[in-house]
Amino acid sequence: MKITKFVTASLIAFGTVAAAQAEPLVEESAIPGEFSANIGFVTDYTFRGISQTNNEAAIQGGIDYSYDFGPVALHAGVWGSNVKFTDATVEIDYTVGLGGSIDKFNWDLSAIYYTYPGASSSLNYDFFEIAPSIGYDFDILAVGAGVNYSPEYFGDSGDALYSYATLDIPLGPYFSLSSHIGYQTIDDNAAWGTDDYTDWGIGISTNIAGFDLTASWTDTDLPKSQCDELCGIFAVGISRSF
Repeated sequence: MKITKFVTASLIAFGTVAAAQAEPLVEESAIPGEFSANIGFVTDYTFRGISQTNNEAAIQGGIDYSYDFGPVALHAGVWGSNVKFTDATVEIDYTVGLGGSIDKFNWDLSAIYYTYPGASSSLNYDFFEIAPSIGYDFDILAVGAGVNYSPEYFGDSGDALYSYATLDIPLGPYFSLSSHIGYQTIDDNAAWGTDDYTDWGIGISTNIAGFDLTASWTDTDLPKSQCDELCGIFAVGISRSF
């Protein structure tokens, strides 16, 4: 599961190791807008404080498209990762949304569909979220906040709401610090498998020769009986966009 906010696999999302640049399939003028892609590796893929790979590594990648019209931009993308669930080894997420900025203020409204190809339909893993968010850049730091709402969450666990806030601070010319705190509520906790919970994370990142290197720590306030080895995760990753 990937969110616009802080996925532990990165420092708000990991991606990437490089790929050789190929000749474009079409002339740049043939399709309006811009395409980008990413591919990467992370030692543990976490989502809202919980490991999605059972403490194992993940290869991740995605393709994104954006088109600006006036002060608003349309964006769409597909992103994938390996996971380790009962009857599911792959996650593919589809996103479409609108976003924009006014001076140092930015906003976004996205719809995200999380899918787990190959998993039995009886498990009801696939789910949809609507995700509005806002942010402001103060130069010395940037803050953000948002919510992700699902009318029917993972595993047929009913409606769910994730509320979060982020803080990003540049550390000189080469490093940046990112942090987040969030609160997840689920209507049917028994179907989901845990109580409602708070998660948090902090990470540091840098760029070397076009590669983004990240290290992060995420955790939750869930008791060990509900989230033992799958919470309290330190992860490192390498990523590149092109």
